[in-house]
Amino acid sequence: MKKHYFLLILFLMAHLSTQAQQIKTQLVEYKEGTTTLEGFMAYDASKKGKRPAVLVVHEWTGINDYTKKRCEQLAQMGYVAFAADIYGKGIRPQSSQQAGAEAGKYKNNVPLLRSRVAAALAQLKKQPNVDASKVAAIGYCFGGTTVLELARSGADVAGVVSFHGGLGTPNPADAANIKAKVLVAHGAVDPFVPKAELDGFLKEMNDANVDYQFIAYSNAVHSFTNPEAGNDNSKGAAYNAAADRRSWEAMKQFFAEIFK
Repeated sequence: MKKHYFLLILFLMAHLSTQAQQIKTQLVEYKEGTTTLEGFMAYDASKKGKRPAVLVVHEWTGINDYTKKRCEQLAQMGYVAFAADIYGKGIRPQSSQQAGAEAGKYKNNVPLLRSRVAAALAQLKKQPNVDASKVAAIGYCFGGTTVLELARSGADVAGVVSFHGGLGTPNPADAANIKAKVLVAHGAVDPFVPKAELDGFLKEMNDANVDYQFIAYSNAVHSFTNPEAGNDNSKGAAYNAAADRRSWEAMKQFFAEIFK
């Protein structure tokens, strides 16, 4: 009898584990104007009905394994996650030089950057398993800059989270358009964000009375959430396990607040 009970428990545990791991992923083609884009979607197929969703914007290298991993983590948390493709289908820089040139096209053309991320947001909101009233956007480095511009555009999202993103904008007055709550996870010693840019961002948020949180993580530089950045802070971009863990937990708390 005990043996049968034990086997039943094992079966139920295995069944629950299988249920919890029904993470589906797929590439999704969509358009911005005449440009074909290819995003990446992840969700838990064992969950039924509409649920909150998170738009994820990639680093300057475009959608890669790191971006997809973050989407899968969000899917495991119960969200529908969609990685926006800002650059276009097949455009995936393979070097720092290529990445810098590609990212520069959008940093120097904010209307185009906003159009690309808005197209991804629209694609996510129309998914049948998404509650369009409960959508957030997060981004890393270049993606952090992008989600802040999404907020400045007045996009209808509940919140945006920038992880080690650029904070400057050519249009600081556009902060008056922000409807979303904002969370910025910043490396306290990030050499790629000058003090003037940081001070300008805080002034911009305060002047527009934005509901924002700004968290600076000690001993963290640029790219602190990405293990592939290495561990040498002297290079200006490096992984910091504590800052990665803490910022992810801060994001979870932020989502709990905006999606309640």
